[in-house]
Amino acid sequence: MRSTRKSPLSALLARLAALVALVVLGALCPSAAQAAEEPGTQATGLHISDGRLVEGNGNDFVMRGVNHAHTWYPNELGSLADIKAQGANTVRVVLADGHRWTANTASDVANVIAQCKANRLICVLEVHDTTGYGEESAAGTLDQAADYWIGLKGVLAGQENYIIINIGNEPWGNTDPAGWTAPTIAAIQKLRNAGFEHTTMVDAPNWGQDWQGVMRANAQSVYAADTTGNLIFSIHMYSVFDTAAEITDYLNAFVSAKLPILIGEFGGPADQWGDPDEDTMMATVEQLDIGYLAWSWSGNTDPILDLVLNFDPAQMTSWGQRIFNGANGIAQTAKEATVFGGGSGDTQAPTAPGTPTASAVTATSANLSWTASTDNVGVAGYDVVRVGGGTETKVAASTANSVTVTGLTANTAYSFAVYARDAAGNRSARSATVSVTTADTPAGSCSVGYRVVGEWQGGFQGEIALRNTGTSAVSGWKLAFTFANGQTVSNMWGGTPAQSGGSVTVTPASYTNTIPAGGSVTVGFIGSKGTTNTAPTAFTLNGAACVNG
Repeated sequence: MRSTRKSPLSALLARLAALVALVVLGALCPSAAQAAEEPGTQATGLHISDGRLVEGNGNDFVMRGVNHAHTWYPNELGSLADIKAQGANTVRVVLADGHRWTANTASDVANVIAQCKANRLICVLEVHDTTGYGEESAAGTLDQAADYWIGLKGVLAGQENYIIINIGNEPWGNTDPAGWTAPTIAAIQKLRNAGFEHTTMVDAPNWGQDWQGVMRANAQSVYAADTTGNLIFSIHMYSVFDTAAEITDYLNAFVSAKLPILIGEFGGPADQWGDPDEDTMMATVEQLDIGYLAWSWSGNTDPILDLVLNFDPAQMTSWGQRIFNGANGIAQTAKEATVFGGGSGDTQAPTAPGTPTASAVTATSANLSWTASTDNVGVAGYDVVRVGGGTETKVAASTANSVTVTGLTANTAYSFAVYARDAAGNRSARSATVSVTTADTPAGSCSVGYRVVGEWQGGFQGEIALRNTGTSAVSGWKLAFTFANGQTVSNMWGGTPAQSGGSVTVTPASYTNTIPAGGSVTVGFIGSKGTTNTAPTAFTLNGAACVNG
């Protein structure tokens, strides 16, 4: 067979011709030349745009679905029809690369993809063999997982509209999860160097739960290392995130930085993993327009539905009822991918809403209203965002052209703007901003109980119970008081102290940041003292006096 390899001279001439063509293209159409030079700017299929997951046509796609334990239940792919029937638009499928369990073959993976497509489900494919390794072996298992995906390239190529590749499940346990960053980047780059342009998902360390904040601290550098910009982060929320404040704080950190994120696993019995607030998780991701995937349709721990014993929608577990039929459940919030014909094929975005105006501004809330947008088909709703510098955070959603924003901090300046969206997922340009400064906290809306838990020579343990006696939640609070006998705070939990002389101010920890109306938080501390240890007699919350008791 005759060789088709070019001679050095012909190769050089070909490269010169391509360079000339690019220069001419740049002169005629600079944006096109730029796109030819920059990786990832010609994204097709599912991809990341402005911190959000979108389809090839640019419409937002928000994942709402469940995990399916295919590796352990290989004969249960028929259940994808049941998953779809409950309203899901996505399924995350457990696979194995041969490290722990028998590897799923190329033909099996091809069948998984075909069944997902037949049931109009976006398919997240993940390797589960990486689960829970420490530093000494996690890098190797991630590298092996990347090789597994490369070995499946013939099956995965051309499926960018339908699949997302989750490189490896929970690749770090508790052994030095700080080592997560470099191997994660290496695995991503290995796939990109092999020609993969698919949306790629990475799990957090600490069994996916990131309780040391490693992924949160390093997400920006990991995202920047992906030449395609087509990367999404996955947090597994179990008992680590068990309060509304913790859930909101973690997810908002990513959304406000325009770093794509979803909850890749959550759920389970309260007596097994504590009492995570799954309903708050679902409400929060709905507000932030990010995805969630419940664990699990049928797994190795407490399944939400018992498909192995023949799925019956009339006999769902309580968790199954919540995930599918709750107020923020799948049946209420999932929208089918337009690649399957979901929506109307509409690609025209609504007009920008009018500049919002503020009224009824209190210490913790404000009413916003704006001139309604118009759309060729119809406006489905509005998203209100808080704008600060180059970031924005969604704070409310409404189907009308007005909303009340709550959870604000007293005597604080905010800027708000509004987006409109239609049923097909098209989003308008952002409205102009409105500036709002909240009122001071009214006097008498808090009470404080102070007690000494124990004393010893030169030291003591104190406790402060702070109750919100007002009618609105208080967020981002500042408590102030003064010691009369030279006491000093050396260690505190539930808050962060700052002290000057006898004057002490306390700001909240992430898990005590919001005090609901009628609710309370407790702050404890270790202090030093002399012979006298008189309790403080006056406390203020955000500058307003509190009642003792």
